[in-house]
Amino acid sequence: MPIVRWDPFRELVQARDEIGRWFGEFPGREKAERKSAIWAPDVDIKETEKEVIVRADLPGIKMEDIEVSIDDDQLVIKGERKFEKEEKDKDYIRVERSYGSFYRSFDVGVPIKAEEVKAGYSDGVLEITIPKAEVKQPKKVEIIKKEV
Repeated sequence: MPIVRWDPFRELVQARDEIGRWFGEFPGREKAERKSAIWAPDVDIKETEKEVIVRADLPGIKMEDIEVSIDDDQLVIKGERKFEKEEKDKDYIRVERSYGSFYRSFDVGVPIKAEEVKAGYSDGVLEITIPKAEVKQPKKVEIIKKEV
């Protein structure tokens, strides 16, 4: 049995689409705009001894439409996949790809060097490298016997 990613809004979107089919398309509403489910890109998070690496799949999204930020120890990735306007007039049989805004946030969980975070984007994959801050080790204090 394959592992399927749980989407809490899947049933709501299916119910909305089914009700829309009962009553037909609304006047002035384009078929391509019916796919308005909230979506979020898939990510892989890898932790090494010196850094945390986050890779997000963002196919078809322009680099200018992606924003990455660090606030305290929280990584935020947000952006938008736009529906191509020149294709809106074509008669789609089925639209399954998600369009619209997305927002993902993650607590990094370790002290980081926020000023040294780097992000790169290539072939639809966003890679964010977050260097870990050095954790101060507690200093052991030697206890000596005090003479009274």
